[in-house]
Amino acid sequence: MNKRLAYLGLFSAVAMILGYVDTLLPVFPVPGIKLGLANLAVILALYFYGPKEALLVSSVRILTLGFLFGNLFSIVYSFCGAVLSLGVMTLLKKVNRFSLVTVSIAGGISHNLGQLAAASLIVENFHLFYYFPVYFMAGFLTGLAIGVAADQVKRRIGVEK
Repeated sequence: MNKRLAYLGLFSAVAMILGYVDTLLPVFPVPGIKLGLANLAVILALYFYGPKEALLVSSVRILTLGFLFGNLFSIVYSFCGAVLSLGVMTLLKKVNRFSLVTVSIAGGISHNLGQLAAASLIVENFHLFYYFPVYFMAGFLTGLAIGVAADQVKRRIGVEK
């Protein structure tokens, strides 16, 4: 078996487990805000392999958890947030001037923005953007936590693409 494929399977499995754990933790009183623990596996896949592999890990996690514990709307919202987030993180990583923690914070904020935009389009109510300051702060804090954890894992493993 291809070693790279095996590691991507491992990253996907970790993302699914962390995503499931995330559903068990009622952290924020605002609907749709979670810690985003699964993004730990996604950002590490981005740094160890690249954007295509990170998108694969994210997609496997979103589809699996969406079909098991969510619904079509949760899948759509997650994909919108994940695509925007991964795009922003990929661009910031390519610039090579930002730390992993900063990239993660930007990913957390943009993930929430992507989900908010998707929700606004689906329900045709752009007043949902009034929630953006709360989503911004939540994305900042969760992105910070995930970034610090990912940076520690990356330092301890010591391998990067």
